[in-house]
Amino acid sequence: MNKKDRKVNYDTMVEAIEDLRKRGYTEDFDLHPHCVHCAANELELHPEDFQVDEFYRFEGMSNPDDNSIVYAISGKDGTKGILVDAYGPYSENLEEAMVKKLRVTY
Repeated sequence: MNKKDRKVNYDTMVEAIEDLRKRGYTEDFDLHPHCVHCAANELELHPEDFQVDEFYRFEGMSNPDDNSIVYAISGKDGTKGILVDAYGPYSENLEEAMVKKLRVTY
């Protein structure tokens, strides 16, 4: 299921994360140039190992350049988690495969 199928609009990033956790996205992922990493499980998911199920974009109230995105991610191994990342001028330098995997369209 993707964002287009759910038609969910969250007012805040916290609200999105809380709902995703209730729906089983329990792991916390960090973004690395070549993978998403879950420190709790010492797990790395490379672009071919996961899919983005949903994503939600949030803009800062006081500064429109303060953007972030919440990804709901499922791994081929059944791991489900959340990746929160800044984007725009603050986003990390990612390998091309990661950029393609995390590219979102609105």
